[in-house]
Amino acid sequence: MLAVYLSSTCPVMVAPAMDEDMWHHPTTKNNLNLLYTHGARVLNVGNGELASGLVGEGRMAEPEEIVGELETFFRTSDQLKGQKVLVTAGPTYEAIDPVRFIGNHSSGKMGFAIAEEMANRGAEVTLISGPVSLKTKNKNVNLVSVVSAEEMYEKCAMHDDYNIAVMAAAVADYTPIKVADQKIKKNGAELSLSLKKTKDILGSLGKIKRDDQILVGFALETENETSNAEKKLKGKNADIIVLNSLNDKGAGFGADTNKVVLFFKNGNPKRIDLKLKSALAKDIVDSIIELKS
Repeated sequence: MLAVYLSSTCPVMVAPAMDEDMWHHPTTKNNLNLLYTHGARVLNVGNGELASGLVGEGRMAEPEEIVGELETFFRTSDQLKGQKVLVTAGPTYEAIDPVRFIGNHSSGKMGFAIAEEMANRGAEVTLISGPVSLKTKNKNVNLVSVVSAEEMYEKCAMHDDYNIAVMAAAVADYTPIKVADQKIKKNGAELSLSLKKTKDILGSLGKIKRDDQILVGFALETENETSNAEKKLKGKNADIIVLNSLNDKGAGFGADTNKVVLFFKNGNPKRIDLKLKSALAKDIVDSIIELKS
């Protein structure tokens, strides 16, 4: 089987099957993520009776599901042909001095997965990413690397002629007013930093959004998740807000899996249960395409 995969020059789809403990092992997640980064489409596992006799996650997707995924792949490969898509991903680093910065734990995995899914459906994608270790694999994804929130704002402003924009980056809300020219020494007991707000990328795009454009934002929350997501949806003039909660196990920064709730400008919220980010990206893109139809 390995020889068949290594010699394959066509798109590859993987349907994992194993015991639940094996499925949740970090090595399994890393290997599946490696397959994904090399272009394989990884299907989510089912929950049910396993070969060991136990019941849990790890069951291979049912044959009908696999056939359905194959049909969807061939049906949607040109679904977004001719569409320009803007995606942001990863963190931003706000310099304090030449060696220190304010940042966050975002890995960029969700944004990269969405960019790849958009490209797999024929879109011309501009992916603006903060500092991450990820690579793109679809030739229709143009990766633009930035470091700071200001750089990301400027690059997004240059690519505002989009059909679809998905702002998945975890942009810093504040940045130091002054950046030290030299490394700050630990001379005193305390260090005080004066911060200013960074520019609102999602909000700025929302202010100039045309009726024929779709704008999607992300909201990572730790409390009052629903009210904060609904407030952001209205305040930023977005069409969809994707809510992440750090209270959900297996979701959020760094993980290969995620679970979200989609809030729509027009329509009821849609909950998507925990799954691989590559699989979740398909659900998010499907919801975006439904708005365009």
